[in-house]
Order: sequence, then structure tokens, then C-alpha cells
Amino acid sequence: MVPEPAELVSFYEDAYSKGPAQAALYSDWRALGAAGKADHVIALCRRAGVVPRSTLEVGCGDGALLSELHRRGFGGRLSGVEITDAAVGLARVRREIDSVERYDGLHLAQPDRSEDLGLLSHVLEHVPDPAALLAEVARVCRAVIVEVPLEANWSARRAGKREHAAEVGHLQRLDRRAARSIVSRTGLSIACELDDPLPLEVHRFFAVTGPERAAARAKWAIRGAVHHASPPLARRLFTVHYACLCLPPAA
Repeated sequence: MVPEPAELVSFYEDAYSKGPAQAALYSDWRALGAAGKADHVIALCRRAGVVPRSTLEVGCGDGALLSELHRRGFGGRLSGVEITDAAVGLARVRREIDSVERYDGLHLAQPDRSEDLGLLSHVLEHVPDPAALLAEVARVCRAVIVEVPLEANWSARRAGKREHAAEVGHLQRLDRRAARSIVSRTGLSIACELDDPLPLEVHRFFAVTGPERAAARAKWAIRGAVHHASPPLARRLFTVHYACLCLPPAA
């Protein structure tokens, strides 16, 4: 079932309106994720020779990624849009972000080619029509970075993993081919790409006990070794994060 826009808004209003304890935990989780995402943004831009004077993040959440880019002195003027008042309120508190606005989940108010760089970081797996949203961001931005988890793999087929993906709002279950197909359908080309099996800190974040931390370390070590030896095999076995920098044909 494809959710209605109002259902998506309600879902994410709840997601960003946690109690104090949960809010602090997930704020730390998003900050940890933002560090890796910023690594990917900067690495891809350097490979493609993109030096943005303005950056628009569509689906900016609480603004963690934009704040991390500001901390590193990257991205120029930083702005974001979100579909919920709760997320907009959290992101607007961050003074390092120049502007944060609410949007309807598809249509951007900015004129064509008004931003140097667009970011869709862990957004396309949450929307019913990823290609339509990417096309709209590409209308506004001269280059777009897409990042998604590749969840069409052996490990993610497990019932518990499928349940968790649904709990966090994933509507799409992508592999690398599907992610690249979304880009192709918008008429964009991929200038460069990468994937990441995630650092130890991410695997250990929710580990509380000694055995849980040991298991997380073992998981990180095994996945890192497999990914280093054979990225295609790693993508078939377990979830990695995939990111690519997309350009219009003329670029």
C-alpha cells in the first residue's frame, strides 16, 4: 500500500516528537550518522570537482548533516527543507544552517538551477516515488548527491530486519542496480559513487552489554573484511550504504 502524503507527515511528526530520553538518544544517533554522510558528500564532490557555494538538503531531518558540513567548512550557504513542523523546528534551532523551510514532500519553491548542490541523504527509500523527487531536486540543483541503504540483500530478508525497516518508514528496498535505475530514469548521469559497510561506532551504538559490544565488533570486522575483498559480494550478503553524485547530461 502506498501511503498518502498526510500519512507520511503524521508518521514523521511522531518520529521527531519523542520524549526527552528518546530524543537525546536519537539526536546522538543522527549526529553519528551525519559524520559518515558528510565524509561521503565531501569525498564525492572532490572526485567530481564540485565546489558548492550553496547546498540544499531535501529531507534534512533535524539538520545534523548540514551542521556537520558547516563544522567542516563545506557547502557554502546551507539550507534545508522538511515535511514536518517538528523536524523544521529542530533544524531551525541550529544557527549554522542559513534557512530551513517546510515543503509538501515533492514540490520545491526554489527556481531552476538556483542551488549548486542538492542532498537526498537517506530520503529516497522513504518516499513512494523516488524518481519524481530526485527529478524535482535536479531541477533546482546543478548537482545532486543521493545516499541510500542497499537493503535488497540476504541479511535484510530476515523477518526482524523487515519489521525494523517498516518501523523506520522505509517504503523502498533497493539494491545498487535499482538505485542507479532511479537516477537513470530522471535523465541524470552518475559522475562517481561509493559504498560503505559502516564504521565500528555505528555498529556499536545500540550495544549496551559486554557481549553485545563484542558481537558488534565482530560484525564490523567481518563485514569490513568481506567488503574490502569483494564489494559486490558484500552488497549481496548485507546492507551497505551507497552514495552517488549525479549530474544533468549537459554537465
